[in-house]
Order: sequence, then structure tokens, then C-alpha cells
Amino acid sequence: MSKERITIERTYKANITDLWELWTTKAGLESWWGPDGFSTEVLEIDLRPGGILRYEMTAVAEGMVEFMKGAGMPLTVPAEVKYTEVTAPNHLAYVHLADFIPGVDPYDVATQVDFLSEDDVVRMVLTFDAMHDETWTQRATMGHESQLAKLDAVLASR
Repeated sequence: MSKERITIERTYKANITDLWELWTTKAGLESWWGPDGFSTEVLEIDLRPGGILRYEMTAVAEGMVEFMKGAGMPLTVPAEVKYTEVTAPNHLAYVHLADFIPGVDPYDVATQVDFLSEDDVVRMVLTFDAMHDETWTQRATMGHESQLAKLDAVLASR
């Protein structure tokens, strides 16, 4: 049975190598990764198929701190991503272990990001697996939209 996939697209007036750097370096990821209200610290990044991205995401905004506490979740959540495909500067694919949901057995969430250079813009297409239920799929989609808004702001400031 195939899993439902969610797709989010953005178009940036940017250089594809700048966008690639923001997705593939410690400094780049720390500048935007994670939903609004969270900060991210990259602990390890090994950008190759089979390589690992380890990071910690910490709730820092009052509303997020309250949400995390109310959901019975820690304020700092360690996370690990395993890269499955890396083709610079056009394609990333990775699997993230969803092991942070109280009462739900851990499971993999596959994600891919494609960067398509078209004239003077880059179209970014982010596709990811739906979560285990509609509520968590909505939360994941809102989280991606929120962190992409942070990416939008970083690119706009360049």
C-alpha cells in the first residue's frame, strides 16, 4: 500500500547554490530549520547517501514551550535524518524517524526536496510522507510551512 504524500512548492529569486547551501550545511540549516518558535543546533552532518544529520530542536517561544509541555513532550527534541539520495545541487532525499510522538511507535517519514533552476528563479518542491493520522499530518504540514517561511526570510535578506 502506498503512503499518502504531501507536496509544498516555493519559487525563489535566488541562486541554486545558495539554496543548496541552506539545506546542506550546519550554518545554513541552523539559520532556518525547524518551525517558528524553535531553534535548531546541528550536531553532525554527513551529506552523502547513508550519511546522517543529527540535530536538536528546542522550543524557545512561549507558545511552543506551552504546546510541548501540554503534549507531554520535552522542550528539546533530538532528531536524526538519514540521507538516502544526494545529488548536488538539485536533489535531496532523506528519512526521518518519527520517534517523538507520545503513545505512538516510532516510524519512518520519507522526504525529498528538488531544486529546479528556471531562468532567474529556483523552484523548490518538497514532498513528504503523511504522518500516522490526520492531526499529525496537519501538524507536520504546518511545521514545514512554518520552517519554510523562515527559509523564505533568510533568502529574502540575502
